[in-house]
Amino acid sequence: MPVTAGRRRSALPLALWAGLLFPLACARSGRSGADEPRFDAPSGPPGDPAIPARVAAAFPDAWRLPAGARATFAPQVMAVSNSPEASAAAAAIMREGGNAVDAAVALGFALAVTWPEAGNIGGGGYTVIRMADGRVAAIDYREIAPLAATRDMYLDANGNLTDKSVYGHLASGVPGAVAGMAALLERYGTMPLSRVMQPAIALARDGFVVDTALAGSIARARGMVTRYQPETPYFPKGEALPAGARLVQPDLARTLQAIAEQGPAAFYRGWVADSLVAEMQRGGGILTRQDLQGYQPVWRTPIHTTYRGYGLLSMPPSSSGGVTTAEAMNVLEQYPTLPPYGSARWFHLVGSAYQRAFIDRNAKLADPAFVPVPLAQLTSKTYAKRLQATISETRATPTRELEPQMAQAAREPEHTTHYSVVDARGNAVATTTTLNNSWGSGVWVRGAGFMLNDEMDDFAAQPGKPNMFGLVQGEQNAIQPGKRMLSAMSPTIVLDRNNQVLLVVGAAGGPTIITGTSQVILNVLEHRMSLADAMRAPRVHHQALPDSLTFERGGIPPAVLDSLRGVGHALRELRSLVNVNAIMRVNGGWEGMPEPRRSGGAVGY
Repeated sequence: MPVTAGRRRSALPLALWAGLLFPLACARSGRSGADEPRFDAPSGPPGDPAIPARVAAAFPDAWRLPAGARATFAPQVMAVSNSPEASAAAAAIMREGGNAVDAAVALGFALAVTWPEAGNIGGGGYTVIRMADGRVAAIDYREIAPLAATRDMYLDANGNLTDKSVYGHLASGVPGAVAGMAALLERYGTMPLSRVMQPAIALARDGFVVDTALAGSIARARGMVTRYQPETPYFPKGEALPAGARLVQPDLARTLQAIAEQGPAAFYRGWVADSLVAEMQRGGGILTRQDLQGYQPVWRTPIHTTYRGYGLLSMPPSSSGGVTTAEAMNVLEQYPTLPPYGSARWFHLVGSAYQRAFIDRNAKLADPAFVPVPLAQLTSKTYAKRLQATISETRATPTRELEPQMAQAAREPEHTTHYSVVDARGNAVATTTTLNNSWGSGVWVRGAGFMLNDEMDDFAAQPGKPNMFGLVQGEQNAIQPGKRMLSAMSPTIVLDRNNQVLLVVGAAGGPTIITGTSQVILNVLEHRMSLADAMRAPRVHHQALPDSLTFERGGIPPAVLDSLRGVGHALRELRSLVNVNAIMRVNGGWEGMPEPRRSGGAVGY
């Protein structure tokens, strides 16, 4: 039986554990941030000149995640997600001979069972892959607006924005997850869908033990979920399932079995589709069989940019993640070197780069099928040089002063989830998937056993006004039938200077996905931190509006905060920012690290 470390303790079906023969590294992280990997990377002389030596990090004394922790090491394969059970499912598939794509699809379906607040078949997402032979691809399975959707559907009679884009049956876009994962597997996988879905089916049918993290999430969702369906597997007899209880989901198991046997047609045309549409009709939703039958994922060309000689493969629109990350990092690359990590100048320059990138994000990015998107301009080094010239060393520039120079036009919370997978051949998969809000719209599909998304709130339901995450977006992201809403999801693969996979990374956290993902990359490439330190380092965020630099409590010393205020930054303190899951190549294998601020698991062998 494999060794498991950390706070989260749960039981997988024995058949799944049987596929994970020794040796295996499995580390779990809880909300306390404790890390107890089973074995570390080999010591001795450096073996790969493409991997620069790491430099010890130093964090403020008041910061709760001290430097010097170790990530989980495995010599051949690694899977990292917010669910140890789902990560183990991916490792089991690779143990049986599957590649990273097979494993990632197995992990994605398993998350629908073990991480129901965000892992899903009732939502959508994005995947970026880089195969060992050099092929790269990106697939967009973002939700789309139903055909009956209208521009002002969430405004009341007085023109005021309601909460119907967030809660209830009107909040859901057409789900894309099942179609997207199936298409990815068909093109780049080596195993049939019926095989890679077996771990998820077993977890739903046989159940698993609820840990404290999931129990807390279920308890917090009680009011929202029971509002639309009083009794679900999460709330038997209306009461929240406690830690230590077994979560068994027979309806979801039946749905997953149908998809495994019949493919995505079971979800979009069969009895599962009938159950979904019936739920919509019960609650006054507008999603129809025609919407489901017409859904198609879209293959896209990954954005390929560079940072100081390293390659970045990331997601293009309808996600804003790749473009905004590229723009911000291109601006920072204009400086010969960045200031020391944690200095006032570092926070000022990094925050200013994000601010400028988000102004463009909010004004110029949208579904490219509906709006022309100036990708070449926004990702160019020349444009970044012009933006860098607007950053003062002594003054924070108010967003209102920058917008006329940059724009021609006028909260996704931490309940998205990201997972990273690599295999022994060097194939790599980065996937970010979401229901949007935690537990989506709160609507559970009776008879089929899954939660529905509330992605319609990622449109500009009222252009020019902030959405629930404070993002102020323009007319280009207004609601239109069949349109994909703009996302911040940022699955990213970083290549070293020899064009080999170095990092597989992404995050959950709405707009903070972009800043959190790129800061882990900066910490590794610019500051040469270990993966563990890069993940544990204090984070900051700036999204142009609201015009403030957001930071993590205890992450910036008082003297540095005073300096930032002195140059004009408005400051906003939060306990934590963004939920990242990452893998890094090291000498002799891979290191995996789930988010130390949350719960999760890194599993490899």
